[in-house]
Amino acid sequence: MRRLPSIAVLLVALAVPLAGALGARHASASVAYASPYTFEQTFGTALRLVRVDLDFKIVEKDVASGYLLFEYRSPESGGRATQGAIEVVNGRAGVHVAVQLPAMPQYHEQVLLDALVKKLAAEHGDPPKKAPPPPADSGAPPPDAGAAP
Repeated sequence: MRRLPSIAVLLVALAVPLAGALGARHASASVAYASPYTFEQTFGTALRLVRVDLDFKIVEKDVASGYLLFEYRSPESGGRATQGAIEVVNGRAGVHVAVQLPAMPQYHEQVLLDALVKKLAAEHGDPPKKAPPPPADSGAPPPDAGAAP
């Protein structure tokens, strides 16, 4: 529940530049990924991808809330910087990653996300194995353990 205010701030920060662009082009939805790696592995790898590998300027980051705001530069935009965000959320269903580049076509988000997935596998190897789900309850009583001595 602590992350809700931070997520709201992130959404507002991304909506402001998007509002000006709506008249010129349609808004694209973000792309998402369910990461099989831990929150720490996923967030750290996303940070290294953006800052080290791609050399984008980090505008703001909050590890506790799980988001990165950065300046995205593409050769297609003439080197002009646009706002970008990566959000990493640790939930009950696992780690969820969302990439948003509101001023760019959606395939830019997908390329960035694909690079993150590839980097996660390269840095951390195969994802950790999940425990198998418990057997389904068939409604039958459990087997008798036998008579007490």
